[in-house]
Amino acid sequence: MQSVQMDKPHVALISSPGFGHLISVIELANRLVTQHNLKATVLAITCQTSEPQTQVLNSTMNPNLCDIIEIPGAKISYLFDPDTTVPTLRHLNTMMHETKPAILCALSNMKPCPSTIIYDLFSVSACLSIAQELNMQKFVYVASHAWFLSLVAYSLVLDKEAEGQFTDQKEPIKIPGCKPVRPEDVIDSIVDRNSEQYQTYLSMVSGIVEGDAFLVNTWENLQHKELQALRDQILKVPVYGIGPVVREAESAPSELTEWLDMQPSESVIYVSFGSVGALSYEEVTEVAWGLEMSGYRFVWVVRLPSLTTSIETFFGKGKDDDDGDPLSYLPEGFLLRNQKMGLLVTEWAPQVAILKHSSVGGFMSHCGWSSTLESITNGVPMIAWPLYAEQWMNATLLEEELGVAVRLERKKVVEREEIARKVREIMEVDREGKPNPIRERVKELKRSAMKAVSVNGSSYTALSEVAKRCKGRM
Repeated sequence: MQSVQMDKPHVALISSPGFGHLISVIELANRLVTQHNLKATVLAITCQTSEPQTQVLNSTMNPNLCDIIEIPGAKISYLFDPDTTVPTLRHLNTMMHETKPAILCALSNMKPCPSTIIYDLFSVSACLSIAQELNMQKFVYVASHAWFLSLVAYSLVLDKEAEGQFTDQKEPIKIPGCKPVRPEDVIDSIVDRNSEQYQTYLSMVSGIVEGDAFLVNTWENLQHKELQALRDQILKVPVYGIGPVVREAESAPSELTEWLDMQPSESVIYVSFGSVGALSYEEVTEVAWGLEMSGYRFVWVVRLPSLTTSIETFFGKGKDDDDGDPLSYLPEGFLLRNQKMGLLVTEWAPQVAILKHSSVGGFMSHCGWSSTLESITNGVPMIAWPLYAEQWMNATLLEEELGVAVRLERKKVVEREEIARKVREIMEVDREGKPNPIRERVKELKRSAMKAVSVNGSSYTALSEVAKRCKGRM
């Protein structure tokens, strides 16, 4: 009797709007397909994106790997007062909730229907009830690190125990089994406990903690203590360190590659603040002078100064609609004086390809977690310039716990002298005749990361366990 081969287990992955979110989810899906023999479909909830981002997204969408279905995010402007600025988290949460019927329809029409749904933190308002309705196993994918997840997951307890604003606490905020969080490092969403943003956040967290398991973009050797605390004391469900989940290097323009090829090894600092982050006009000026004063070569992704709210920037509106030239905001004579020492790229650059190049020896970054992992996995030390979300926690983690970054002082405008000093600090190969400890440490973590994702490494094994749980629901 001829045996009939069963279909592969089918997993659906949901990504809320945001370029960094989507790329990370697609890379996770591709890994489930190529390494663990699952069928994966990504539902990408989209909003306006720039042309360069679209190109990178298209290059990531390999038809031989996961399937990708784009679902336009629901139009929700009619739900808000047009004269009121809506915080990013509330906007995202509302958009995902209103997009729920489209997500449910797409999942219901899949044959066979996926047995497991993996969704990011911002998708919980739509996906929790969908999973229950379709009897799907629900896994939460955290594209950030375990310390961040510990704060999020413990927020419901902190809300009951803490008095006053978290930013006004006299002592660091304690989380079981983890490093305490300094009041000034708390994530944006919990800064004002009297705001609608905070209430939205608490509602989101109450759904997040209902997950059957958690996949975190970190690895055991990097954050074993925090992962164990999540398993044993905070969430008390399986928590898998599956990272680093990072994208492959993009193709780079020939003029960029040729310029980098001409520079000495580890002599260039790369400056970029992510797909959303933008600086004020004063900050752009200080970065320009700081780079020039440092004496080091640089590749700088120059964007138009921030003239809009974060929500407009996040959803691709505002300054990106301006036809202005970002280079026109640089100090007079800067371009001429630095034509041999620096390369300026407007709006977007192939970040992974740049960080992978042997001439790059440092990264000035907003320290979003995706950028952080791209830097670590290429052995590049960082200057941390946090701007929003959990990035202040990231900066503290990178400097104090992991030892792979120096952090700029938190002030209204970072001054050029400090920028130049920090550039020199991470770019120096030797200090007093000894190897620069920051540069040595990041290369050590690069090796640790490669080991984690290799066959039988901790992250590979963890994702194997996730795949087994998915196969068990067939």
